[in-house]
Amino acid sequence: MVNDDVFPQRLVAARKKRELSQDDLAQRSGLQPAAVSHFETGARKPSFDNLRRLADALNVTADYLLGRTDDPEGFAEADVAFRHGFEKLSSDQREIALDFIQVLAKRNKKE
Repeated sequence: MVNDDVFPQRLVAARKKRELSQDDLAQRSGLQPAAVSHFETGARKPSFDNLRRLADALNVTADYLLGRTDDPEGFAEADVAFRHGFEKLSSDQREIALDFIQVLAKRNKKE
């Protein structure tokens, strides 16, 4: 589930991290400055195409802007690569992969 408050906050944070003004972001993304302002205040939500433009202009993933991941630069790509690889495994191999992931997750909890 995506929190509606996350998108405006992350959009502003990503823009400021890149040291861009709203006008700069509008120019990079090909959007109107007023649209960027509306997205940042939460007055409007971007279309899928505008979300992609903003993510590309800010060099972050759309998943990051939507709050689906905390990694702004790549978890989504790794997730897709993992899913594609996982789909190619047999059921036995999938069980082994899941067991291995659980072992790694437990190891990280202890560290």
